[in-house]
Amino acid sequence: MSPLDISLADLIARLDEELPDTDELARISEARLRAQTLSDLGDQLIDHYVSKAKQVGASWTEIGDAIGVSKQAAQQRHAPGPFERYTNLNRHSIVLAQEAARTHKHDSIGTEHLLLGLLGEPRGLAYEVLVAKTESEQRVRDAIAEALPPAGNKALRGHIAFRPESKEAIGQARRAAADLGHDWVGTEHALLGLIRVEESPAAQILRNLGFTSDELHETVRTEIANRLAARGE
Repeated sequence: MSPLDISLADLIARLDEELPDTDELARISEARLRAQTLSDLGDQLIDHYVSKAKQVGASWTEIGDAIGVSKQAAQQRHAPGPFERYTNLNRHSIVLAQEAARTHKHDSIGTEHLLLGLLGEPRGLAYEVLVAKTESEQRVRDAIAEALPPAGNKALRGHIAFRPESKEAIGQARRAAADLGHDWVGTEHALLGLIRVEESPAAQILRNLGFTSDELHETVRTEIANRLAARGE
């Protein structure tokens, strides 16, 4: 059985289709960005199952054996971090934020990139809240585009660091979840985290779109309560 329902031919065909008028050198740059995104998603896939294994009592030695690395290497790479309680959709939004920073050749991940990541995950509650308020995904995208710094000269390889205000927003997302009594950190909490960092670009974008912190908090609280009630929880 193939480990993934995707092939090299699929990836090449999609890139060629999306960039029909670019030369081969430009396609190399885009291919490298997509390869990094695939790598980031792969790391998060492993993190997900490492967390599941720890929940059922697996040791770091056993996890290291399963990955094919030492106990120390497994613990160093996959020990719980700031995204431990993030939902899969929210983890994906972080990957999309990193991809947005690479695409724009920025050397760090700002709150505006995090907001782009949330907008890129239409299955998340944050996306629904953003579009319901503004009545247009494009309106939000345009507002973010206006706030993005100019593109850099060269896309970074490997890890891209979070800016201090982005780290603060990630911390505020966890606090927002705790304030609401939730044991997960979803895209909706990430959105709350962004608007709570008041001087950040994302918070300014959200305020310009008509959001307030208190209103957003109440919207998220109500929507989650309705969803849980509908499930009978």
